[in-house]
Amino acid sequence: MHIEIINPQKALFSGEAVVVQFPGKEGSFEVMENHAPLIAVLKKGRVRIVAPDKKEAFVEVEGGLVEVKDNVVMVLAE
Repeated sequence: MHIEIINPQKALFSGEAVVVQFPGKEGSFEVMENHAPLIAVLKKGRVRIVAPDKKEAFVEVEGGLVEVKDNVVMVLAE
């Protein structure tokens, strides 16, 4: 699946992932390929991204929104 993490100033991450973990406002959650459509609010924390080659990347966010649809994950971060 493709993931984009952007904030008002710049793109923070763009790439492919097999698993993404989020700091949800109601608790942490993760998204995998073919996940059902979803919109959620994020709190301050770290987004963990696992690439197809199993390498991990981490992006700090101050909060924001995430939308998952058709194997595209879009994060509008603060």
